[in-house]
Amino acid sequence: MRFGMFRAMAGAAAALVAGQASAQQVGAPTPGGIGFQSAATELAGDLQWLDGFMLLIMTAIVILVTGLLIYVIRNFSAEKNATPARFTHNSLIEVLWTAVPVLILVVIAIPSLQLLDEQVNVPEADMTIKATGNQWFWTYEYPDEEMVFDAYMIGYGFSSYDAAMADPDMAEEMEEYGVTRENWLLQTDTAVVVPIGKVVRMQVTASDVIHSWTVPAFGVKMDGIPGRLNETWFKVEEPGIYYGQCSELCGKDHAYMPITVRAVPQEEYDAWLEEAIETYAGRPASITVAAAE
Repeated sequence: MRFGMFRAMAGAAAALVAGQASAQQVGAPTPGGIGFQSAATELAGDLQWLDGFMLLIMTAIVILVTGLLIYVIRNFSAEKNATPARFTHNSLIEVLWTAVPVLILVVIAIPSLQLLDEQVNVPEADMTIKATGNQWFWTYEYPDEEMVFDAYMIGYGFSSYDAAMADPDMAEEMEEYGVTRENWLLQTDTAVVVPIGKVVRMQVTASDVIHSWTVPAFGVKMDGIPGRLNETWFKVEEPGIYYGQCSELCGKDHAYMPITVRAVPQEEYDAWLEEAIETYAGRPASITVAAAE
């Protein structure tokens, strides 16, 4: 199945992302992985630190409560205390079990609010990109350069990697775009390209239902809501290809609208931008973008 009137531009898009196949895929899920992807932004690093900090606090609480339960079971059983105590209050214990949780919450709240402030306050941006979620692809607009393009999953409409590779035309397209079994369901025909070390303001909206623009390695997840323009930001520190997916259930093909971001040095970005402007600049915004304005 093929979407949109702009699929005829696939050849030009392939030339613009030809370097993706050989670029390092640093922001991708791994089979059997249970931890975070390597943080590619300071924001993602702070999120991961807070997660570890919370885990330490939760582990300490679990150990404390488990220890207290074991102590009570061993020392206050009917076998050891045939005549149980009959008091009902202990002022010191009641003060402690109120004050200690409050102190723990304060300790948690301070870094949490600092991180929230870091997330919602967009610093002075070096560039702006607008992402519009559609059923089921993304439309990207670089407003400063007045260019717009769509990003579709390579292999959309096929039930599996093997099924897609069994189709000669699709197999050729997948090879052209560097689609492998590992990045199946993650690779798009066009990529968001950003320079490393630059603050990117990401504006997110949607044309039909709620979507969510999410890149785990960036620590970024922002809902795209029809009629509303939300903002987030990121600054990639390491070059490479980073993958994400829509993370808001948006319909039957929710699993088939991935996100591909290619972070490159400034010189490479400038070269890409020059070629991309020739391909996409002046192209009228699609109806999906206009509907979300």
